[in-house]
Amino acid sequence: MDKLFLLLFFCYHSVSFAQHIVDPMSPDQGKRQSDIPTNYSIQDTFTKNIDPIRPKHFWRAGAEWFLAQAIPASFNRFITRDPYSYISFQNFIDHQRISAWDWDDNQFTTNQIDHPYHGQLYFNAFRSNGYNFYQSSVATVLGSYMWETAAETQHPSINDLVNTTFGGIILGEMTHRVSRNILARGKYGNRIGNEIVALLVNPVNGLNRLLDGKWGKVDDYNSVDSSVISAEVDAGLRRHDAKEGDFLTKGKNTFYARLRFKYSNGAHNYKRPFDQFYVNFEVGDGDSTFINAVNVYALLYGAEFFKSRKSSHFGTLNANYDFYNNDAFFYGAQSINYNWVSEFRYRKNNRLNMSAGAGAVVLAAVPDPYLLYGESRNYNYGSGLSYRYRGELSVLNRLMLTADYNGGVFYTISGNDSHYVLHAGTIEASLRLFNRFSLNASSGYFSLQGNFDDPQYDDFHREFPFGRISIGYNIQF
Repeated sequence: MDKLFLLLFFCYHSVSFAQHIVDPMSPDQGKRQSDIPTNYSIQDTFTKNIDPIRPKHFWRAGAEWFLAQAIPASFNRFITRDPYSYISFQNFIDHQRISAWDWDDNQFTTNQIDHPYHGQLYFNAFRSNGYNFYQSSVATVLGSYMWETAAETQHPSINDLVNTTFGGIILGEMTHRVSRNILARGKYGNRIGNEIVALLVNPVNGLNRLLDGKWGKVDDYNSVDSSVISAEVDAGLRRHDAKEGDFLTKGKNTFYARLRFKYSNGAHNYKRPFDQFYVNFEVGDGDSTFINAVNVYALLYGAEFFKSRKSSHFGTLNANYDFYNNDAFFYGAQSINYNWVSEFRYRKNNRLNMSAGAGAVVLAAVPDPYLLYGESRNYNYGSGLSYRYRGELSVLNRLMLTADYNGGVFYTISGNDSHYVLHAGTIEASLRLFNRFSLNASSGYFSLQGNFDDPQYDDFHREFPFGRISIGYNIQF
């Protein structure tokens, strides 16, 4: 959990390092940064961009991939002396049977946060050594498989393979793109400062830049980057109630902060994965929680259906990662969704974006009050259906109205036989006051309903309604 917090924290500070720079390759060059809408136009990004060819360093990539396995395995064996770390070659042979695979009992945050972070190390070992997205994804699958079958004596874990691979690919490509954007600023700003921030965002790439003698220098691959990043950090008060569902009269007031982070490759072929992605990261005081939400959206593939003078319509295939952890319930899931995206424009500074989609929940982790699987697992794993909606109305580039909904239904694969229904909806108004500052007000309703097949287990319905008010600070570079 702490690793992801630090990663997003450093992503935000990478923005602050370069907030005074206007990208010379951006179509928005010459505009005041405060006049650039954060809901960037999709159609403005649908042009082709060809990256310079980078040399591939297979042996170095393989060595770093191996170290990503060997270092934590050695730590478990010689420092913590984990009983599962006393491995042998026979373990590896035994784990090649399909029947050997099982579901593990690790804590929720270990499976949903730590494993994706580990997976991005496998990914960036190859991505930062000249390999493309698909080749690096294969390395992530193999890295996760080798860890599960060869690094521990316990049964290889199905959920770990999914979480490490799926989450590792998403986090790996995001950190690769963000670090590249930071390094592209080197010819204008503080080169060493940008190198340090890029190293913190993507440690494997920073190591390779040191080995290649590129530290503090601008190279061809990074210098042609034309991506645009916009971010908003806001902080304020939140009122919520997780017991009776009445936050207005019976709720409590707590501190709230949020980082929203949007990436768009300003000149790209829209068929390339991750040329657009979005991150929402929320923290706040709670009875037993601090990190309340992490939501990631990443474009995998897009196709333009039709357009007119004032509207554009697209279909996009997206990868999503969702993590909720509040006083009422916790939830973590990876999903693949297909969205219909429509964008309507009226004059220069008015825009309406809407997207609606559905897809498959690959794997979701949801609480089960009647389960204790192993030593520490109190949640079920399941798969099912995901459905989403998002609308954004920007008026005069000053007032933003947003409605966002994430829902799903999924059935237990590992745990007590059951099915769950998730609702997570938020409406928000944001008014730009002056320069980059805005006043934000929002209200939302999160709920999770669990229905159990066994009559001895009562169904449950947990609710988390809330209201928030905050001051935001917007930056774009």
